[in-house]
Amino acid sequence: MASMYDMVQKFPAQLREAMEIGKKAQIDPLDNPVHQIFVAGMGGSGIGADFVASFIRDECRVPYLVAKTYDAPAYVNEHTLAIASSYSGNTEETISCIHQVKEKYARIICIASGGNIIQWAKENHFNFIQLPNNWSSPRACLGYSIVAQMYTIAHLGLISNRFESELNQAIQTLEKESEEIQEKAKHLANALFEKTIIIYSTDRIEPVAIRFRQQINENAKRLCWHHVIPEMNHNELVGWRKKDTNLAVLFLRNSDDHPRNSTRMDLTKEIAAHHAGVVIELFGKGNSMIEKSLYLVHLLDFVSVFLADMNQVDAVEVKVIDFLKAELAKS
Repeated sequence: MASMYDMVQKFPAQLREAMEIGKKAQIDPLDNPVHQIFVAGMGGSGIGADFVASFIRDECRVPYLVAKTYDAPAYVNEHTLAIASSYSGNTEETISCIHQVKEKYARIICIASGGNIIQWAKENHFNFIQLPNNWSSPRACLGYSIVAQMYTIAHLGLISNRFESELNQAIQTLEKESEEIQEKAKHLANALFEKTIIIYSTDRIEPVAIRFRQQINENAKRLCWHHVIPEMNHNELVGWRKKDTNLAVLFLRNSDDHPRNSTRMDLTKEIAAHHAGVVIELFGKGNSMIEKSLYLVHLLDFVSVFLADMNQVDAVEVKVIDFLKAELAKS
């Protein structure tokens, strides 16, 4: 079994492979106008959909809605494009949700490496994109999830192919700066070691914050939390009252953030600095939202792996999730 470090290191290569798979995907044209896109997915597949929603927000003219649950909402109908995204193809919440979607006559496309979802797609003659099945940790397959969804909606004419050049540029940046990214990740891990990590981002790049939170949970085996600005300024900000040197606050930013959010970030950082033990500011790198986000993802994935090593835990192991699934299977 590959280590999590090896899988994170292969992220740029995974993105390249995902692009080749996406380009070759056979997606039939739409029969009905699409009024909304509905994605069912959990964990690494669900966060992939969150990234796509952020990337296409300024281009796609229909909402991109993500469900991380068992049930399909009432708005799903024959004018819905429904995407079932599950790396394993066996995620029970996604399977439950997509079966309900079928009863609502939505157009269904499945994305998985195999399992029940691909089998179900074949039986029902739904289009599907089959991903490689040689990755042991679904959370390490974020690139497949993002890119497959982007190509799905591009093949259907819901977005342009502009994202391809942005993805290519992101891959080149990650490959070119691989050593620098890892060195930076080591310094960040040292600063965050044995701290309770709090992640703040703007609403636009919240998927990056969620991803890092999940990677701290699963890889480093630690609890942490995140919030977004400006919303955080209307509630959580009031909770900053007592000095706690065990807290480390990471601010995720981009140079082109909304000017008011940039000001809010500066002020929030000043407030947090009076109370937390560590305050760090981290900017995305690149020219597009895709490039900046994937740079931060890759950097912070490495941080989570280095923290796992420092915590002396196996980044791949998720025994408590396996226990939960085994217990659920009994009922």
